[in-house]
Amino acid sequence: MATKTINLNTEDIEDDCLCSEITTTCSFSLEQKDVEETQSLSLNRPNGYLKGESRIERAWSHWKKLGEPKLIVAPMVDNSELPFRLLCRKYGAEAAYTPMLHSRLFNEDEKYRAMEFSTCKEDRPLFVQFCANNPDTLLEAARKVEPYCDYVDINFGCPQRIAKRGNYGAFLMDNLSLVKSLVEKLANNLNVPVSCKIRIFPNLQDTLSYAKMLEDAGCSLLAVHGRTRDEKDGKKFRANWEAIKAVRNVVRIPVLANGNIRHIDDVYSCLEETGTDGVLSADPLLENPALFAGYRTAEWGLGVAGMKEDDKLDQAELLIEYLRFCERYPVPWRIIRSHVHKLLGEWFRIQPSVREDFNKQYKLTFEFLYDLVNRLKELGVRIPLYVKDTEQAVSAN
Repeated sequence: MATKTINLNTEDIEDDCLCSEITTTCSFSLEQKDVEETQSLSLNRPNGYLKGESRIERAWSHWKKLGEPKLIVAPMVDNSELPFRLLCRKYGAEAAYTPMLHSRLFNEDEKYRAMEFSTCKEDRPLFVQFCANNPDTLLEAARKVEPYCDYVDINFGCPQRIAKRGNYGAFLMDNLSLVKSLVEKLANNLNVPVSCKIRIFPNLQDTLSYAKMLEDAGCSLLAVHGRTRDEKDGKKFRANWEAIKAVRNVVRIPVLANGNIRHIDDVYSCLEETGTDGVLSADPLLENPALFAGYRTAEWGLGVAGMKEDDKLDQAELLIEYLRFCERYPVPWRIIRSHVHKLLGEWFRIQPSVREDFNKQYKLTFEFLYDLVNRLKELGVRIPLYVKDTEQAVSAN
């Protein structure tokens, strides 16, 4: 990839600066020539001529070509960036979404593009997710990333107030004609497939009609979050796997399940109960990026039959691996700060003074963060991850 110079204003706060020198070698760079070539390809060889069965067959052909990934990192604002995706991939994730990108800002602001999106050759299969409420704006943004991903994904699932104010995400469920036009615009003009991530309606039949409409509009893969727009708290509201199963049974394209994936046994249970083609995990991965490799946090491993403490891998070691990825692929410091809190939250509860020192840091450095981990270890803080006791399993057989 080319070297890109990023000009940051002196008034930019530290957490919005990349964790590197101002001049960095970016893993993503798109020159105007690339944009023009991509637009030409999209206009000359769109997907739109494929209808009905042909489109369904192409959706499955593409999914199988990618290896039918089942373990997938969900899109998370400020949290599913390249270094974190690579860490999750190292520990079993087979595909990943980018954080949600704002299509209008992505088109208009070069700094936003450079700060918020990066990828590399190891980062595949990759879903690039946009929020949008204007088909032309969405298409312009999608064409910029088309050469670097396997799906362009439309976010129809964000339930937060910012999505309501911006008229995107799950609040487009009130305007299905606009939803349809967004999907059709991409499906008829891109060379990569269009995927959609949705939430369910309170009424099951409304959800099924919604899913069929998306399929008919050109969606090639559907990720279904099994909660309604009003069910924002994942700990308070269990995801409705029965509704996801019903969607799986009514559409003919690949379907992914999202919700209640807290450890690897949940993965197996969800795939069996819903019949879906893969699962997404979000918040549990933030505390345990090794979830898909079978590791559990104390919450889900302590006292569970057949589990034992792992004597090598814990959240501090995962943080060190994450920081090394960040040194290679710079991201804004605010993102790193967020991951430190997620990974070391329980450790900080044991040593709140260390957390206070961390929170006081206006300007983070890698040296400070590596020293922070060492300090916790010197204070005797260690919360193990848990794995299946293979020796016990063998003896039981």
